[in-house]
Order: sequence, then C-alpha cells, then structure tokens
Amino acid sequence: MDPFMQAAIEEAKKGLAQGGIPIGAVIVSEGKVIGRGHNQRVQKGSAILHGEMAALENAGRQRASVYEQCTLYTTLSPCIMCSGAILLYKIPRVIIGENTTFLGEEELLRSRGVEIIVSDEQACKDLMKKFIEDKPELWNEDIGI
Repeated sequence: MDPFMQAAIEEAKKGLAQGGIPIGAVIVSEGKVIGRGHNQRVQKGSAILHGEMAALENAGRQRASVYEQCTLYTTLSPCIMCSGAILLYKIPRVIIGENTTFLGEEELLRSRGVEIIVSDEQACKDLMKKFIEDKPELWNEDIGI
C-alpha cells in the first residue's frame, strides 16, 4: 500500500479511537507530509473539521505555489465542502481510498481539472463499514441525513 494512503488510514484510526468518524487525510508536498488530520466533528463539536479540512488546517499557512503542486490523500471521497477547499487552494491531485461508502464531488473536481485517483482500499471500506454498523446515527449526522 502507498505509504501516504497508509498515513491517511492511520489518521482515520486515530479519529475512531477518539470516538469520532474514521476519515483521515494527509497533504503531501515534494514527497513529504506537510499536513495530516482526521475528522474531528465529534471530538471538537465542529461543523467543519472533516479529515481533509483538518489536514489543511494542520498544514498551516502555505504559499499558493506549495498547494498547487500537492497531492491530497483521503480515506473517503471528499464532500462538497472539502472539494471546495481543494479547488480554492488549487490542489491538483486527490487520491481517494474508497468511494463506495460515500461518493463525494469527484465529478466537480474532475470538471475543474483535478486529477482523481480512487485506490479502492479494502482497509478504508472496512473501517467505514464497521463504523456505520456501530454508529449509524453518527454517520447519518455527518452526511446530513
């Protein structure tokens, strides 16, 4: 498995261990992780701290030229909010662990020139499947049902 996707999965597992939703992400620049994060909606009572947003927050303030050559790895297909941030910062490539559990705004991202690669990781699917079985009400809250 790609070591950066493995790092995103480790973030997802951290979130789950904290009682949150197991979605993780890392942002990679020039072969190094510059930001990592996991969904913290539950832990911090946040409306916006999805895995991708937490990774951006933890990357800190970067020049536009840095984001314009980054790759974002995420365990689950990005929602509209996270996709908007990807477009805002002109991140050119997103590698998605899985999009079976939730299909986010991949077509929007593609239509704006973002390269989308779905690696179809069983580990990502297994994390989400177990979480949804254990806490369906929390999953439904997270996706707006």
